[in-house]
Amino acid sequence: VQLVESGGGSVQAGGSLNFSCEVSGYPHRSYCMGWFRQVPGEEREAVAAIYTAASDSYYADFVKGRFTISRDNAKNTLFLDMNNLEPEDTAMYYCAADTVRWTCSWFKTDYPHWGQGTQVTVS
Repeated sequence: VQLVESGGGSVQAGGSLNFSCEVSGYPHRSYCMGWFRQVPGEEREAVAAIYTAASDSYYADFVKGRFTISRDNAKNTLFLDMNNLEPEDTAMYYCAADTVRWTCSWFKTDYPHWGQGTQVTVS
């Protein structure tokens, strides 16, 4: 299973960025995908997760109302739209896939597959 991220970059506070994450090597559609972020010296934390349907999505409190997670199951691609960005959102962002469980976990150790990471800088 391979996850390849694209997007991200630098933006001023209040701006917007978006990511995509394409999954290959896994033929099924029913699995959880998530976005995590990590600041140097800190633990990797969950940002948002989504199972197969958009209605089955979850958000960390610090991004609710600002970030939107979505997926295109036909294209096996995950998206993250980030609005009203704050300097505190500066981090390396990773997409992840959990091809084991039938629900979304909030724990990074439950995700066996990871993207390469993409830097977001908000000034």
